[in-house]
Amino acid sequence: MTQIRASKTTREKMVYMSVPDYTSAKWAEMAGVDVAVVGDSLAMIAHGHANTVPATMDMMVMHAQAIRRGAPDTFTLGCMPYQSYNTIDRALVNATRFMQDALTDAVKPQGGKSQAQILKALVDAGIPTASHIGLTPHTVATFGGFKIQGKTADAAFKILEDALAIEDAGCFMLEFEAVPAPIAKLISEQLTIPTIGIGAGVGTDGQILLCHDLLGVFTDFKPKFTKRYARLTEIAVAGIKEYVREVKTGAFPDDDHSYGINEAEYEKFSAMVENRRQV
Repeated sequence: MTQIRASKTTREKMVYMSVPDYTSAKWAEMAGVDVAVVGDSLAMIAHGHANTVPATMDMMVMHAQAIRRGAPDTFTLGCMPYQSYNTIDRALVNATRFMQDALTDAVKPQGGKSQAQILKALVDAGIPTASHIGLTPHTVATFGGFKIQGKTADAAFKILEDALAIEDAGCFMLEFEAVPAPIAKLISEQLTIPTIGIGAGVGTDGQILLCHDLLGVFTDFKPKFTKRYARLTEIAVAGIKEYVREVKTGAFPDDDHSYGINEAEYEKFSAMVENRRQV
């Protein structure tokens, strides 16, 4: 937490990555990612839903527990799923589940001015809290789909107001999604808390991408802001095709991948089988 807060003044770019499971959390920690994010995008990546709305607290806590086991020494941020923070009481209960049951280090609902009371209640309860503005997936239906936010001066000013409300509520960080790069940079410069961006340009204090997007694991679609650093699905499918071919042809398993037995014991067993047939 100290390193995240200090990044605003040290100008150290913080690297966040959304990870859905134990293995990708291990990769994140081994690679030196600063923050492992338990994003509700896992409803799409790990469960095949069309959007994040079907994510539940039970689902998120289960994945968060696995991620904590995979990255025990990495700061872990739990994203609160759809309708899990629509009242102060509900937000407190569900945020506490993340902190107690999954041992996350912080939580992240979505929203700015409209959620200010809830954000403040979480902070006042001693729960480290961040928030998410710009394109907020939980309210994407009100935007008419996944569209860039803040393209006009008035719309950008509303994002600034949201950002200031998040800061005033005591949050330690905020995320911009799908906001024009110059807008995200200028708003970030008005704040004392660090910002991260996804589709918001280089002017934020850090960046976040989804692990399965940047590694080419999730291939249903590719957002404009995702850069492919690997193509693991292509590698995986090629490997599985080779496995299928070897099984079909009898090339696998070979002696190197099979267990043997002492020859005398095998002969003894073979005799026992033969005797059984003659009974």
